[in-house]
Amino acid sequence: MAAAAAAARSRRRLLPYFHRLLHSAAAPSPNRFLRHASPAPRAADHAPFFRLPAARVSTLPTGLRVVTQAYPAATRMASVGVWVDAGSRFELPGTNGTAHFLEHMAFKGTQRRPTAHALEVEIEDMGARLNAYTSREQTTFFADVQGRDVPAALDVLSDILQHPRFPQQAIQRERGVILREMEEVQGMMEEVIFDHLHTAAFRDHPLGDTILGPKENIQSISKNDLQQYISTHYTCPRTVVSAAGDVDHDEVVDKVKELFTGFSTDPTTADQLVEANPAVFTGSEVRIEDAEMPLAHLAIAFKGSSWTDPRSIPLMVTQSILGSWNRSIGVGNCSGSSLARGISNGELAESLMAFNTNYRDTGLFGIYTTAPPDALHDLSRLIMEEFRRLAFRVSETEVVRARNQLKSSLLLHIDGSTAVSENNGRQMLTYGRVMPFLELFARIDAVDCAAIMETAKDFIVDKDVALAAVGPVSNLPELSWFRSQTSSDEKFTAKLFSLGA
Repeated sequence: MAAAAAAARSRRRLLPYFHRLLHSAAAPSPNRFLRHASPAPRAADHAPFFRLPAARVSTLPTGLRVVTQAYPAATRMASVGVWVDAGSRFELPGTNGTAHFLEHMAFKGTQRRPTAHALEVEIEDMGARLNAYTSREQTTFFADVQGRDVPAALDVLSDILQHPRFPQQAIQRERGVILREMEEVQGMMEEVIFDHLHTAAFRDHPLGDTILGPKENIQSISKNDLQQYISTHYTCPRTVVSAAGDVDHDEVVDKVKELFTGFSTDPTTADQLVEANPAVFTGSEVRIEDAEMPLAHLAIAFKGSSWTDPRSIPLMVTQSILGSWNRSIGVGNCSGSSLARGISNGELAESLMAFNTNYRDTGLFGIYTTAPPDALHDLSRLIMEEFRRLAFRVSETEVVRARNQLKSSLLLHIDGSTAVSENNGRQMLTYGRVMPFLELFARIDAVDCAAIMETAKDFIVDKDVALAAVGPVSNLPELSWFRSQTSSDEKFTAKLFSLGA
């Protein structure tokens, strides 16, 4: 009885506190964003903004797919790349780090280009840029070149992926390079936090491992490990060649047919591999106390949606509702995000970023924030109350703002041939097609308040929480407290959010 009375008193004290933070007089006018779009969900006609040629797709007899999109530009530049449906989650036990190690070794010479120096000279003579990156589910190799040099770029890409030499001396040298890269990553707290968050969310599963792998693996990965990974995962049905800019579809297809003849045609797909070893959201925590750090770094996450889950679009809009904010920008009180306004008014954090990461069978949705240690308890309460609010009360104004911001953000991310090529390659791997922006925007415009609240109930209310925290985090509540804050306490929730009605 005494505990129940204390809890009731605590809630009564919190109600006016959260009301002041979330509904400060400094909040913008409710009609501020409605000047730019109708509050009624509708499939708007965005056609005047998208006069670019549509993406063209061809599938070769081997199963390898080619996607191109002519992207008019006065510079006559083009981007071409190879997207492979293989990343760190597909590594064998004990070989975590192989996919990333392979990315490094691909540039160390081939049978026709025996040294890294020969490859570098060829690329520089074209005035081109060659790069690569590895994620948990995909690996990408791409080149930015003048349009006339697209065939040469395809020749280089096909050569480094089909005929790598993997000289032992280069493998030994690259171990040191990757270990130094690991040290640099350890200084990037956002990277560190999200690696810890994946560990907390997907314990004992490859999706929870880091992309670089542990130090002992980097020191032991062998030439055989690299060759086995290529022969197993670099297959035609799991490969997409994507080109954009000053490109001709038929010419690219003919060149790919000529050059990409060394990949296996094993019909096994990434979906089949994922189905055989699905990721399970574990809802645990990684908490590292470091009192010497000036700020605490904290990520709170729920299980999110897969790429193809119909709820992935409402979750994208929900992410935009939560927003991002940094104290150095100084617009917290004027932000359209009620969470950003509450944090700014209460001086509870230095930065805030909502995130929504998709994978083939699951995802991560949540908040990453940095804050002074003495504000962690109040900050945690405010964030969790905002999560709960999304399931019970969302205004048309903030949904319209979120849709507008999401569409603007998507457009900004395809500015240039490199971004277009990347977007198309990634969509071919995740969706099996390139979703036209007209369709994507219609899907976004169809998200209304009811869809947001229904999605929040599906992903937040009564759901497990994954937590990653590094720094002076002694004042951070326990994981069980975060889990308790997702409880479907209808009476308390209705009372809390009726204050702002």
